[in-house]
Amino acid sequence: MKYLLWLLKAAIFFTLFAFALNNQHDATVYFFFGTHWRAPLVLVVLAAFAGGLVVGALGMLPGWWKHRAAAAQVPAVSDAPSPAPLATATASAATPSISATDLPAVRQHGL
Repeated sequence: MKYLLWLLKAAIFFTLFAFALNNQHDATVYFFFGTHWRAPLVLVVLAAFAGGLVVGALGMLPGWWKHRAAAAQVPAVSDAPSPAPLATATASAATPSISATDLPAVRQHGL
């Protein structure tokens, strides 16, 4: 399976490399107020892809921050048993506790 994935990655790489070699003609991108940019078509496509990545990541930042703030407010769950079950039962009746099973599964995004 590992070799099959490497073969797939190599095929994608060589396909994109062949695309880059076949599209070296100049392309002109026209901006506002008569400005323009002349560059090889491959660079124009690469710039559009990179711009899309940046805009997409910036669009996801508020959601990441909201989830990080919510995760920081969740109390740590310990696996140790409670020393006084009777005191815990009376305290839990007054204030509800949150366990790990009550919370939705949250994926960590590495930020």
